[in-house]
Parts: sequence; structure tokens; C-alpha cells
Amino acid sequence: MARKLTTLPLPLSPATLGLLFALGLGLWLLLLPPSFLPAGSAPAAAFMLVVLSLWATGIIAEYLTALLFFTGAMLLGLAPPAVIFSGFTSAAFWLILGGLVLGVAINVTGLGKRVAARVADHLGASYGRLLFGLVFAGILFALLMPSSLGRVVLLVPIAISIAEQFGFARGSKGYTGMILATVLGCFLPGFATLPANVPNMVLVGLSETLYGYTPLYGEYLLLHFPILGLLKALLLTVILLILFPDSISRQQGPRPKTPTAPAERGEKILGVVLGVLLLLWIFDFLHHISPAWVAMAGACIVMLPPVGIVTSRLFQEKINFGSLFYICGILGLGQLINHTGLGGVLAEQCIRVLPLAEGQTLGNFFSLAVLSLFTGLFTTQPGIPAVLTPFAGELAAASGLSVQAVLMTQVLGFSQPLFPYQVPPLLIGMKMTGVPLAEAFKVCLLLVLASLLILFPLDYLWWQLLGWL
Repeated sequence: MARKLTTLPLPLSPATLGLLFALGLGLWLLLLPPSFLPAGSAPAAAFMLVVLSLWATGIIAEYLTALLFFTGAMLLGLAPPAVIFSGFTSAAFWLILGGLVLGVAINVTGLGKRVAARVADHLGASYGRLLFGLVFAGILFALLMPSSLGRVVLLVPIAISIAEQFGFARGSKGYTGMILATVLGCFLPGFATLPANVPNMVLVGLSETLYGYTPLYGEYLLLHFPILGLLKALLLTVILLILFPDSISRQQGPRPKTPTAPAERGEKILGVVLGVLLLLWIFDFLHHISPAWVAMAGACIVMLPPVGIVTSRLFQEKINFGSLFYICGILGLGQLINHTGLGGVLAEQCIRVLPLAEGQTLGNFFSLAVLSLFTGLFTTQPGIPAVLTPFAGELAAASGLSVQAVLMTQVLGFSQPLFPYQVPPLLIGMKMTGVPLAEAFKVCLLLVLASLLILFPLDYLWWQLLGWL
């Protein structure tokens, strides 16, 4: 008689455990709402906690979580439609769409391969040099282009072509490392340059409005770029080499060569279009046109029938509309957090438990930096200065630091996201390349640890040297 086999249940994955914990915490918020929550905000807090956990764990597709967010928020009446669907009316949505169209055009015409081959001639000595070169390109473009989203949509297709030139197949460690070097390099060092990223400008605008303090470009650059810009770029390269080791010498095929054939008509037109777009992005302080509409103008041109670079068939087949829903869901959630006031409430509660005291300069510095880092988990990076800046006066009084120093500590936190959902440019880059968000999370996690153990202590010493503390 055959013996009956019994199977032991498989252990739950960390993602499933995280989701179950979030569901339990959400249920607790509904049944026993804390006293510090605004009246009637418990359902919104529980709902947003579950949505964030779905995005963070990746249990289901990101676009499906976005659709659940839109549907659930409307059914529960958590906010007006203008708030819930604000992502579709934001400039970021149109910048992403324009960037996706331009990315298709770069690939279809072969312009990306031509540029990639020229770049490869200078960066192809080693895999490590290639990674640092891509990160450095992000730093250089951060000084030229004020939009991190624009930098991502412009440089990512070129990075894909470079990876293909060296024979790095999609899914390989080399391909993943090069993509993450490009995407993360487009915005992480940019936090140390004043007009390069959105949170920087939110901080400047609010500090000027609330406290009459406007950081100068050079002052901001001197305070942040040596540690949060240049040193972080080096750390990023080292982490990528550790997590995604590879070697150019092991790749199949000959060394990439610059194409010698003359450019086709579509390639020439696209080159002119991209050149004009780049100039418009660089000199936006003169014409004040949003980078989104500059990108959309270029997208419309390459889709025009007389130009014929991106046809209707290519538009329907190559554009990842799921990523657009995902980004709109993230943006809508951020607006919902601001609308309900939950972000400010959480920050206020954190302030109450911080060990701030006059004379404890080191402890105050780290407490404020960690507060900024923690706030981004609930508000996303652009929401950090919007939530914390109004409390800068109280934080300065409690810590004994100047208001200016308290304001600048926010940069330490919002310059290092932990989860990909906190930063739209990171989400866009991952969706454009097919690299799983989990790979980006690994890098961000190690960078957070490196920030706490290396960058923040060095920042403290650097600030003391400059007389800020």
C-alpha cells in the first residue's frame, strides 16, 4: 500500500510578511485610531498604508496597484477627483510620455547606437570605468538640465544602446549595473546642485517664503556637493560593482566601433530635434517653459506623418502605458497625503520624540537628518521639504541650531531615498529599461546604510569646518 506523502507549508516570503504586517497595522488604525490622527482620517491612513505596502513589496503589478488606488480612493470618498487623479494633470506625466516617445525614436533611428559607440570608444577600458562614466554623465547633465526626469528620458535610451554595444544582454549583471548607474546618476548627485531636482527647489521656495532665506547657488553647492554629490557618486559606483560584478572582456563579440555609414534621414532629423530640446532645457530660466512641454513638443514632431519616425503602430506597441498609470498613482497618492494632512501629522509626532537639546550638536544633526530620511517614506522625496520646512523654526528653537542649518539638514534626507516609489525619475528609468525595482531597492538600501555610517558623519565634519554648526 502506497504511503501518503505529506508536504510542509512553504515559509512566507518577506514581501508577503510585509504586506500582512501592513494589513494588520491598517486594521488597527481603523479599529483603534491613534489620538494624534485628525478626526476622520483613519480610513485614509489605513488605505494609503496598504497601497504603499503593495508598491513596496511588488506582490502585484505596479499599474494594478495604481488602478486599485484610483478606484478605492474614489469609492471611499477620501478626496475630490482633482486630488486623486492629479497625476494625470501634472507636468511629470507629460514629461514621461514625451520621454518615452523620444526613447522609441532614439532606438528606431539608430541614433542611440551611434552615440553609444562614440561614448564606448572613450569609456570601454573596463566595466568599472564604464559605470563611473555613466554616473559622471548624470552629474554633468545635472549642471546643464534642470529636470531629473528629462535627464532620465534623454540618457537611458543611450545607456541601453551602450550596454547592447558591449554585448550585455538584458537581465545580465552588466546590463543591470549600467542601467542603474545611469538612472541613479541622473538624480542622486543632482540633489547637491540647487536647480537640478524638484525637492531642492521646493525647499528654496518655501524657505524664502516662510523665513526670508534664499540659499545661493554657490553656497548650496559648496555645502552639499563634495559629500552628497561627488563622494556619493563614487560610493554608488563601488556598490554597483559589488552587487552587479561583470567584465567587458568576457562579453561576446568584437569591441564596439563607431558606425561609419552616413546617418539616415530620420536619424538626422532626430539629432536636430534633440539638440533643440537640450538647448531649451538648459536655458529654461530664460523662456520659463516647463521641461514637460518641451519634451512633448519633440514627441509630437517625431510622430508627425511627414517626419514618420514614430508611427502609430510603434506608438501603440512600444509605449509602456502601464508605467504611466503607475507614475500617476504615485503622484496622486502624494497629493492625497498632503490633502489629508497626514504627512504633517506624522512629522509633528516624530519631532516630539526626537532627542533634540541645545548643546548636543552631533545628536541634533543626526536626528534632523534621520527625520528627513524617515519622512520621505510617507510623503515621497518632493514632499519632505513641503512637510518639514514649516516646522524649521520650532526645530531650530529645540536644537539650538540656526534656521538655515535646520533647513539644509533636509537635503541629507531627501537626497537618499530607500524605496523606488519615493522618486518618480527612478520609477521611470526602471520602467523604460525593464530592470526590476527590486534591484534598485538593493542599491538604495546599501546607499542608505552608507549614508548613515559614512556620508552623514563626513557631512557633520564638513559643516563644522564651514562654520554651519
